[in-house]
Amino acid sequence: MSDAPRPRRPSILTRETWAKRIAVARRARSRSYRNRSLLWRLGGPAVFLVAGTLFVTSAVSSDGTDLRAGRYGDLSTVVRQATVEADQLRAERNALAEDVEDLTAQLSGSGVSEAEAGVEQLEVPAGLEALRGPGLTVTLDDAPSESIESSGEDPNLLVVHQQDIQAVVNSMWAGGAEGMTIQGQRVISTTGIKCVGNTVVLHGIPYSPPYVITAVGDPAAMLSSISESPYIDIYLQYVERYGLGWEVEPRTEVNIPAYEGTLDLDYARPVGDETERELDSDI
Repeated sequence: MSDAPRPRRPSILTRETWAKRIAVARRARSRSYRNRSLLWRLGGPAVFLVAGTLFVTSAVSSDGTDLRAGRYGDLSTVVRQATVEADQLRAERNALAEDVEDLTAQLSGSGVSEAEAGVEQLEVPAGLEALRGPGLTVTLDDAPSESIESSGEDPNLLVVHQQDIQAVVNSMWAGGAEGMTIQGQRVISTTGIKCVGNTVVLHGIPYSPPYVITAVGDPAAMLSSISESPYIDIYLQYVERYGLGWEVEPRTEVNIPAYEGTLDLDYARPVGDETERELDSDI
């Protein structure tokens, strides 16, 4: 037998085989079309959603201004843009000011002006305005330490207490004082003076002696009122016997600053059955 390769027999493509090939090709083309169609159906809305999100984010971030950097290529452009924005804000401010003036004019006949005038008149006695004029300064101080040690008296009797300061303050008010300070702080209707240890607390701030009380008013009238106070008369006896500090200085002009603290009132409430019920209802 010969070793030469046997020639390949050409295959015969029957009609049945040809139909099968066509069916396979059609199925493959259909699957590819469905895959592309699904991709477009899912990808298209996603692209639009992302683009919309970016547009909204840009609009919110810009707050009405242009975010394109190309417009601000130099300093002069930035300055012009800032000038335009400033002019717009100025125009809005002027428009709002006109609205306020119009509303104020509409209310002018409803007693607002009279109420404002009344408030202004009360600012001085309320201590909310600074004062200047003739006045009186009174300084109180503890007795010297050697006098306290050698007196044999209770040391608490030889130091300045809140009652001593209050007696001077009340006498000066009774003598026509228009405004007053203690340790430089303006005294108002809610001012409290209290002893804490060896200090006096005023508006939450502790002070050590000497205590300086200054008032605007007629010095002679305030001196007369002080001399008529029985409590101050007792204090002056201790001044003479044990050396408590006492100094009175009429002055041709003193400056009293306005009160700058809070006007809110803080107070304590006893805890009782009613208060406990209120607390329980709040929980």
